[in-house]
Amino acid sequence: MLRTHIDRLVLPGDFFSPESEESMKVLVAVKRVVDYNVKVRVKADNSGVDLANVKMSMNPFCEIAVEEAVRLKEKGVATEIVVVTIGPTTAQEQLRTALALGADRAVLVESAEELTSLAVAKLLKAVVDKEQPQLVILGKQAIDSDNNQTGQMLAALSGYPQGTFASKVEVSVDKVAVTREIDGGLQTVSLSLPAIVTTDLRLNEPRYASLPNIMKAKKKPLEVLTPDALGVSTASTNKTLKVEAPAARSAGIKVKSVAELVEKLKTEAKVI
Repeated sequence: MLRTHIDRLVLPGDFFSPESEESMKVLVAVKRVVDYNVKVRVKADNSGVDLANVKMSMNPFCEIAVEEAVRLKEKGVATEIVVVTIGPTTAQEQLRTALALGADRAVLVESAEELTSLAVAKLLKAVVDKEQPQLVILGKQAIDSDNNQTGQMLAALSGYPQGTFASKVEVSVDKVAVTREIDGGLQTVSLSLPAIVTTDLRLNEPRYASLPNIMKAKKKPLEVLTPDALGVSTASTNKTLKVEAPAARSAGIKVKSVAELVEKLKTEAKVI
């Protein structure tokens, strides 16, 4: 397995000590998506996905981001966790879930529009400017659009270094070492804080919220903002023309021999 390292050698003694008096605010961005157990349906007019009476949840990669922030706080690294989402009023449900998991306060940027990745990144940039976190953690992608763009765009807009597809995160006083999952194996980068990190599946296993914490989350502060209040235009140049469900797959067939399989792959499937 290939392992590469960028910037400088990170030594064990470099990592954050709980005795440090430095405070660290972590901002975690989450997204409200259709629950991964739900079969997605397309509207009859092919204008989009039918969300009527559909169970919505926090994006699984965002759950990993929240969990990592909570673990940093439990280690004494982070002192405050702020969770933010952009969406309709009902997205407060996902923010309350994040608060129940251990976040300290929440910010909802209220918008009923279907936003592009760039618009989301611009709104998050405005929140970053307002909150001034030392570390921003996002899921690497959302399971609805699968764009894998917002974290990278946010890093470009803010001018912060980025560590994407993180499978391990270790914070020092002024740096964060991120082990990234890449095609050739693992790559470790050392980033100066403030920085942007996007989470991959193997970073951690998110916990479940306990009932007492769910009750406590109802009393934690939740601020509601608007794109206008942040001075951000969310106008899009993209237009969705049509949304279609994947074509149904035809039933497979059984063959009696390897020779018959090869023949069908050549003459019928035409893949060899």
